[in-house]
This record gives sequence, structure tokens and C-alpha cells, in this order.
Amino acid sequence: MQKTAEVMLLREFDQALEPAQLPVPEPEAGGLLVRLAAAGICGSDLEIIEHRDPRLSEDLLPLVPGHEGVGRVEAVGGERRDVNDRVVRPGDLIVWNRGLSCGRCYYCVVKRRRALCPYREVYGISLPARAPFWLNGCYAELLYVRPASEVIVLPSGTDPAAIVAATCSGATAAHTAELCGVGTGTNVLVIGPGPLGVFCAAFALAAGAQEVFVAATERSKGRLQIAADMGCRTLLTSELEHWDGPRIETVIDAAGTARSIRAALDAVDSGGVVAIPGVASPVEPFDIDVYTQLARKSARLQGVWVSDATHLHQAVSLVLSGRYNLERLVTHRFPLSRANEALQSVRSREAMKAVLLPS
Repeated sequence: MQKTAEVMLLREFDQALEPAQLPVPEPEAGGLLVRLAAAGICGSDLEIIEHRDPRLSEDLLPLVPGHEGVGRVEAVGGERRDVNDRVVRPGDLIVWNRGLSCGRCYYCVVKRRRALCPYREVYGISLPARAPFWLNGCYAELLYVRPASEVIVLPSGTDPAAIVAATCSGATAAHTAELCGVGTGTNVLVIGPGPLGVFCAAFALAAGAQEVFVAATERSKGRLQIAADMGCRTLLTSELEHWDGPRIETVIDAAGTARSIRAALDAVDSGGVVAIPGVASPVEPFDIDVYTQLARKSARLQGVWVSDATHLHQAVSLVLSGRYNLERLVTHRFPLSRANEALQSVRSREAMKAVLLPS
């Protein structure tokens, strides 16, 4: 087994990533050494690198970013099975839950909501590049997948890049659909046509929504085509100011801005729900007309925080079904060595979804 692996390392916040070599650990019992086949560039990676994520502090550096990954198993520490009870073997293409919950706390055991675990750690976010495991993020040649991580063995012939967005945007969208209770015959509005918004729209369609509307700002309207091809009705967010369409029972804000949340609260029908999965970092304070937008409507404002292995399984299954051509989300592919360019393509909104591939 090789002794070191190539990574792109964050040594200081708000600085470019640097190429580096880190030691390759021997897998412990149940651990997996995985060669990355694709790593996704998530919008939250920009917030992490630019130190806009309140979860991060200087003591987590140096850090290998990247919490979205698909890889091929290089080595297994003893016997390991995936969530479908399939034995994991070297050569298998797998995907893993990006979060590591403790499995013992009140939220894990009593509430059975592992996404809320206060001890939850995340590859590429809260696991620094240190001994004994070193390879803790997906902007890398190899990743060490911990024994506690839920994994899924993917079918032969799967395009790794097509699955990447399912690990974060897709899983969070599945969690959103669960919390909203989207059902047959309902009308759903999704604000924000990025990967998260497209996945939310796909889950609404799969749940039997009567109509799914996807709204974009003028700046983002070029991203609406994927939603339109899925069967959604598309519009500009400015059109919501004078909405004369059908009643909207569920509004999903996948943009996560003060402006988009206000628009969502205005658009939801009485008795409906507004979900805000797009909020992954602090939003500027803004006023809510609690009487008009919530109380008078008996409307519900629903927070959505990350996801668990159930949602990952649902998202991967949705992509593999081929129903909505979600592989089209990937618009840009870069070798690992060009991770900084990949990040810039997301920052400039040139890329819908950028993916790092082996150099």
C-alpha cells in the first residue's frame, strides 16, 4: 500500500488550497481506505474556506476540504457491510454518509434524529488533517472512511460524478421532503434552481405533487432548464410579487437569503409550510410579519438541518432510478490539482455543479 496520498490542503482560512502529501493510514476494524473517483464542490465549501461557517475555528486547521465524495475501496479492515447488508470488498464503488453521529445521545437514541446529534462530525468540515487518520476530506486522492460511517455499494457501471450531489444536496432535499410532508395533489414552490433546489423539486415530483414551480432570480434564470425538462413550471422570483397562480401548500427556499425567505413566507397558502433547507450558515437579520405571514395563515416555518443515512439512501436511489436525469447537474469537471479553479467556477456561478476527478 502506498505511504502518502495527494491532497489539496487548507492551511489558512481565506487562502488558496495548497497541494500536499499526507500519510496513508492502515484501516482499523471496519474502516475503509477509499480512492476518490469524484468529489463534489459544494457551495458550503466556499463558506468553510472563506471562514464564513461559524462551526470552524483555527484549531481545525490544516483541513482537507470536501464532504461530498464517491470512491472505490482500496482496503478493508476486516469484514464490513453496507446499509443493504452487502459485504464491502476491495474494488467496490461506494458512497458514504458525510456525517458521523455519536449514536448514543438523546437525539440519536431517543429522538432518532441523528442529523441533530450535537457531537456530529463531518468529513471535510470538522475532521482536521491530523494523526492517526489524516485523510479526512474528499479533496484528495484517498479518504479514510470511519467504521461508524454508513456506506452504500453502488451498482457496476455507475458514473461517480452523477452520484456526488446526492451525498449533500440530494440527502438534504430528501430530509426536506420528509419534514414538509409533500404529498399527492399538493402544489410546491421551490425558490432557487441550484443543485439543492433541483433535488427538492425532484423529490416533490416523486412524492406526487400536482404541480412543482421553480423560481429563480434574473441572475440565475439560466439554471431553470433542468427543472423545466423535469416537468416543473419555471418563473422568475419577481413574478411571485403579483402571484395569481394556484394555491401553494409547500414552499421550499433553497436559496437561503433574507429576500428569498421573505418571498417564501409571502407565497405560502394558509395552512401551508415554508421549509428553509438553503440556510446552511448565518443569514443577515430581517423582519418577519409574524401576524400576517405566519399566525394569520396558521403557516409553519420549518428548519432543515443536514440529513442522515436514510436520506442519503433515498437520494442515491432517486439518482439511480434515472427518472429526472439528475446527472445533468454536473456541468464542470476538474482534476484534483485544479481544485482552486473548481472553487472559483462555483463562486462565479459559472458552474451548476463542479466535480473533482482523479488527477
